[in-house]
Amino acid sequence: MGSDQNTLRSEVDTSAPIESVMEAITRCMRTRSDTYRLSDGTRSKITFYFMLSSSLFRLSNGVFSEELSEAISIKRMEKTTHFHFFFHDIHSGNSPSAIKITGTPDSSFFGDTYMMDNALAEGQEASTKMVGKAQGTYTFAVKNEAALLMVVNYEFNEGEFNESSISLLRRNPIMADVREMPIVGGSGRFRYASGYALAHTVWFDPNTGDAIDEYNVYVKHY
Repeated sequence: MGSDQNTLRSEVDTSAPIESVMEAITRCMRTRSDTYRLSDGTRSKITFYFMLSSSLFRLSNGVFSEELSEAISIKRMEKTTHFHFFFHDIHSGNSPSAIKITGTPDSSFFGDTYMMDNALAEGQEASTKMVGKAQGTYTFAVKNEAALLMVVNYEFNEGEFNESSISLLRRNPIMADVREMPIVGGSGRFRYASGYALAHTVWFDPNTGDAIDEYNVYVKHY
């Protein structure tokens, strides 16, 4: 067995790219079959190495990236989780959770942009249990309609989803009764997440701009 392996080492440059090594091993096994016979143990090791290298991974030419096949990915069952919470968008008071950071001086609202750190709570009242935060920006993005461009992370701090988040990106026509917005990704338990959120305004104060939206969110994740 030792002599078989030494012979192969002398004819195969193992520092070469994996595709070249595989080709060299195959060529060696074919051309040398007339002059010596590989032991069963050596043949088994070569076959296993060949199958492992060719089917489980393929390296790129550099170290910047590599292609991972499904053969080595951990298979987990996809599930759908439903969240129900209230989004508290508060502009008034001594400690507002949403503030204007840029915009036009006129009353058109177009271009006005707000930064938010809004509470996500179990109920409409401010005293109800907080389950997370909505952090990001929204901008009045339409000239002749009250519609926002939402760029938001929903960071949860409750239960098994503590410190996990979902990301939302879409136009939000705030005067519509129910608005649908897509989930475009997430982190933590929501890695590779997708899904959608349905928002419905349950309270709005036109004098201050304060609002409370009810959210039903459906997230697909692993």
